[in-house]
Amino acid sequence: MARKRQKRKLKAGLAPGTALFTGEQKMERLEMSVLRYDADLYEESFPGSLEEVLSELRPGGPVTWVNLDGLHEEHAVERICQRLDIHKLTMEDILSVGQRPKVEEHADYLHVVLRMFMMDGTIRETTDEQLSFILKGNLLLTFQERKGDVFDGVRKRLRESKGQIRRRPADYLLYALMDAVVDNYYPILETLGEQYEELEMELLDNPTRAALGRLHILRRETILLRRSVYPLREVVGRFEKMEEPVVSEGTRVFIRDLYDHTIQVIENIEVLRDIATSLLDLYMNSVSNKMNEVMKVLTIIATLFIPLTFIVGVYGMNFDYMPELKWRYGYFVVLGLMFVAVLGMMYFFRRRRWL
Repeated sequence: MARKRQKRKLKAGLAPGTALFTGEQKMERLEMSVLRYDADLYEESFPGSLEEVLSELRPGGPVTWVNLDGLHEEHAVERICQRLDIHKLTMEDILSVGQRPKVEEHADYLHVVLRMFMMDGTIRETTDEQLSFILKGNLLLTFQERKGDVFDGVRKRLRESKGQIRRRPADYLLYALMDAVVDNYYPILETLGEQYEELEMELLDNPTRAALGRLHILRRETILLRRSVYPLREVVGRFEKMEEPVVSEGTRVFIRDLYDHTIQVIENIEVLRDIATSLLDLYMNSVSNKMNEVMKVLTIIATLFIPLTFIVGVYGMNFDYMPELKWRYGYFVVLGLMFVAVLGMMYFFRRRRWL
């Protein structure tokens, strides 16, 4: 199914740092969740008002993860940024959903932008959205365009205290969420690979225009994924090189592993892009071969009529004296000659494997 191009609000002429959501509203109202934890504590709440969330914004104390779904609530994002002394340009980037994946280190906080892709298993269609992180002390904020993400595994690890996540600082939580985003690229790449394989078989059997249309859709999905993942290599690389207190030494080794996963995803995308190019060549070659087969049949038919046309042309000349015209069996002899000529040429074509 073709991905519809999203119309974004224009910001031309507005002052830098203007709080304007440039995407499409994807949910009715803002939904918020707050997770607070350490090695011995775990609290999860779903505040019903913005004031409750603002009261939880404390960079010190236990690790706190505040998640907001619904960037269309511009005033909520603006108030949160004002409460934490987040720069206006950072707030503008959070609300501008066309941002390139990046990481920005400020005086007392870290800002990360990623593209999160999700696959609808029923129709095998991908959706994507911008995902923004603000890391300030032990406080981590995530801003999403709509409800639904790839972080259920991280939430489960926090609830059940699996692994080291509850004993690690907030930078490890940021790593874990980024790792979940990158890991979710793998099933998407696998699904795209399966679709390419199915399309390859279809192009070999019957290269139709509908198959070509699906190929263009897959190529577009692959290119969009590539544009979103390629900058991620730089993001993770810079994240790994940041010094304490932004990134602790205990977290750095995990970020290095995340970098390896990112490189692997990029390599897989390059393979898919090469497959898309080869399938396009396959389609063009299949269409060309099909046209050549048609031309071969038409050429053989035309060639078979060459001796027949010659014979008919000879006996169609306006000479006064042509003995065969008055011969009783002349008509049948000429028909027989034409029949033998056709059979002889077909035998010749068969010997040359043209038929």
